[in-house]
Amino acid sequence: MPPTTESTQSKQSIPPAGIPDLRNRLPKLQPRTRQPPANPLEVPETPNLPPPPDPSTSTLRFQKPTRRILSPHDHELFLSSPTYQLLLAFIFGLTDSVVDTPISAVKDDDISPAVRNILDILDKVEDVVNQSPPEDQGDSRFGNPGFRDFLDLAAKEHPEWHKQLGISSDDAILETSTYFLQSFGNGTRIDYGSGHELNFMIWLLCLYQLRIITPSDFRPLVLKVFTRYLDLMRLIQKTYYLEPAGSHGVWGLDDYQFLPFLFGASQLLHHPFIRPLSIHQSLILEEYGNDYLYLSQVNFVNSVKNVQGLRWHSPMLDDISSAKSWGKVEAGMKRMFVAEVLKKLPVMQHFMFGSLVPAVEGMSKEEEAGVPGEGEETEGGEVIVMKDGMKHVHQMNSWGDCCGIKVPSSIAAAQEMKKRMGGGDGLRRIPFD
Repeated sequence: MPPTTESTQSKQSIPPAGIPDLRNRLPKLQPRTRQPPANPLEVPETPNLPPPPDPSTSTLRFQKPTRRILSPHDHELFLSSPTYQLLLAFIFGLTDSVVDTPISAVKDDDISPAVRNILDILDKVEDVVNQSPPEDQGDSRFGNPGFRDFLDLAAKEHPEWHKQLGISSDDAILETSTYFLQSFGNGTRIDYGSGHELNFMIWLLCLYQLRIITPSDFRPLVLKVFTRYLDLMRLIQKTYYLEPAGSHGVWGLDDYQFLPFLFGASQLLHHPFIRPLSIHQSLILEEYGNDYLYLSQVNFVNSVKNVQGLRWHSPMLDDISSAKSWGKVEAGMKRMFVAEVLKKLPVMQHFMFGSLVPAVEGMSKEEEAGVPGEGEETEGGEVIVMKDGMKHVHQMNSWGDCCGIKVPSSIAAAQEMKKRMGGGDGLRRIPFD
């Protein structure tokens, strides 16, 4: 009698003696998918913003801000200080204020007299740019020395601008204006980066500490004041060919700015049809760039690079565009602000402390460490940092690169290209563009 099918299958299912049965121990085959690794860093929360000092009881003694983070120990003290929490609360409070809000949503009636004064001051800064033409330096794509004339003239004009805000004390003007003047770039190195951008936010934080602006002004501060500052910096960069502050260049998020991507991701958090991948669509950038900071900054980056495609000139932005939601992008930007700005010693060694943004007990002082004040460096801008009892020399930079090299401005390359297009003679591309 021939064996039945059932008995044949049962015999085949039993492995021969001496061979282990691995049928239930081998993993099932799954389609090959690329799973992104989980981010080990938690999304930093927005701390509660403390109220500004009460002028009737405050013991503030205004002073010229100085650098106090001159060693890893100083940096650790800062990261565990109330000032660190104050800074996070202010920046992330501004971020949270513009969730799902386009720029056009802020109407004239929403702008307080204090914010109008700030906008007027930025208009006056643009007037100073127009009064300080760049020097003739041929087709060089490095920083133009005419930038120093602009800073000198702004330094003469700013006291009246701060009095316009209601700051009457000369000492208070000295403290707040130090951040204001540093927010346009460094006159010695003729460069600009996210550290200078951060100084602009600290200037606004000082105005909050002085009770000139309030949390009700936060949305206009981002969507009107900060956007005006961005436009002004683009003009300054195009006029004076400011170099990127550091050699990170194309491998960073952006040569110059960081906050447009943080604020911009919050603006787009729950947008019905604009997705992170939409930054590759020219029509989306053109149609909505004026309303959303993230799109506007991508548009600007595209306009100054002489190679087409984000994947070639801004690979980090290209990678971020694959995120599934703007919530993922915003969370990543908050992580990056903490990890790549606040927690990087080469960036924070240029952060300045006064009475409104105070240092903590035990932090080094410039005079004790024997380092020059911010803006008083010799040509080259080296800064000495003490580590394990040894002097270490850093270049000022924006993304944590140590001892970086001078990098020609990609904006300068784009401007020079435009000048030559009429003559049919294009510029040779350089690796840093």
